[in-house]
Amino acid sequence: MKTAITPTRAENFSEWYQNLIAAADLAENAPVRGCMTIKPYGWAIWELMRDQMDKRIKACGVQNAQFPLLIPINFFNREAEHVAGFAKEAAVVTHYRLKMIDGVLQPDPNAKLTEPYIIRPTSETIIGDAMARWVQSYRDLPLKLNQWVNVMRWEMRPRLFLRTSEFYWQEGHNAFATHEDANADARKMHRVYGDYMREVLAIPSIMGEKTPDERFAGADHTYTLEHIMQDGKALQAGTSHDLGQHFAKSFNIQYLDTDGQLKYAWTTSWGVSTRMMGGVFMTHSDDDGLVLPPLIAPHQVVIIPITRTENADALNAYAEQLGARLSAADVRVLVDTSDMRSSDKMWKWIKRGVPLRVEIGAREMDENIISITRRDLGKSSKQTMTADAFVADVKNILAQIQQDMYNAVVERNKTMIHDVADLAALESALESGKIGFFRIKYDLTMNDQFNELVEKYKISRRCLDDADQQYVFVAKSY
Repeated sequence: MKTAITPTRAENFSEWYQNLIAAADLAENAPVRGCMTIKPYGWAIWELMRDQMDKRIKACGVQNAQFPLLIPINFFNREAEHVAGFAKEAAVVTHYRLKMIDGVLQPDPNAKLTEPYIIRPTSETIIGDAMARWVQSYRDLPLKLNQWVNVMRWEMRPRLFLRTSEFYWQEGHNAFATHEDANADARKMHRVYGDYMREVLAIPSIMGEKTPDERFAGADHTYTLEHIMQDGKALQAGTSHDLGQHFAKSFNIQYLDTDGQLKYAWTTSWGVSTRMMGGVFMTHSDDDGLVLPPLIAPHQVVIIPITRTENADALNAYAEQLGARLSAADVRVLVDTSDMRSSDKMWKWIKRGVPLRVEIGAREMDENIISITRRDLGKSSKQTMTADAFVADVKNILAQIQQDMYNAVVERNKTMIHDVADLAALESALESGKIGFFRIKYDLTMNDQFNELVEKYKISRRCLDDADQQYVFVAKSY
């Protein structure tokens, strides 16, 4: 069968993904190596994702703030584990002025900074410095902060939305009086993320704790959400970190307790990024293009008038009236009255993943009926109903699409989670081409034999099993 995206997922998943991004007009590679330009349709998806996440964050008592893009290098030197974790990815600003030299603009040799700045890879250090000023008493705790910003981590093998040198995210940073409160909060934000992935993105998460080797640099505990892509690889969708007192001691975040003693606070950090977008696209899309969950679709419904020259004005006006009724019902709708051929309009919105496509021709207008097709199910779902019935039921249809998309991923994931008894069974499964997550006893992965499998098959420990931390999930990853 002819598909809109070639090669297909089965033929070459990596190339399919790149072509999917282009076909849906989501983003393109920027002139800056490793960076991307997110196009309006892609940014509209991010805004919907961001706004829904922001509501959930604020419901946890977190306040949004904004911190500097440039971080003094000495801030990183205060936290040895942290700087080691980011040293290879850090972009460094060393000059503050350009100068024309031999006809070429370049850094002015006489304008070298006394102390270089790091372009923000994450903000534990700069926010820790602020917390040291803002936290003085137990009354100032807990302090819960979040910011929506771009960050820079130099990427050697970029891939749109999945790994780029510059990306967009939220990063939360909280401070507490006790370790119990801090750890409980790190786990709470982990659950908030899991609920969001399930309810908004229609993606089930494998939730667990990172092993010590895979923890965030400087954390006591890192809680992660791992998603299974259609090709069986893992994508880390978000993390929440219990930072203990490492950053509090490095940045002198102290408070006067009720007993009159000066004590160090306990801090957490947590974040999700535009990488979630790549996860959504790879989880739900098909060989004809994007498939979007209704909650994050810029257009939940697109109306396509099937016009002829003699009836174009009347049919477009009728379609606009239906669009106005849907908009009044709080549905994001677009009426495509462009002069593009009807078949081209259909393929445009199929490739862009609009959940519901409505087609109206002259006969439908005369009979006050419409034809609707669900993007997640394709042409087999096409049905005819009255315009009035559609307006009355559209919210239920969209909710059903959202739930059905989640259920479909749950069922697919069941076929890609495998229990393996030992390393021999793991290697046999990998050698045979089996894809997905492999659940194995954690202690079996703590030796050179497992490290050899890591090198040979490019696998990694993703997280401990929340249900039984004696087991760990292993997979190839993005």
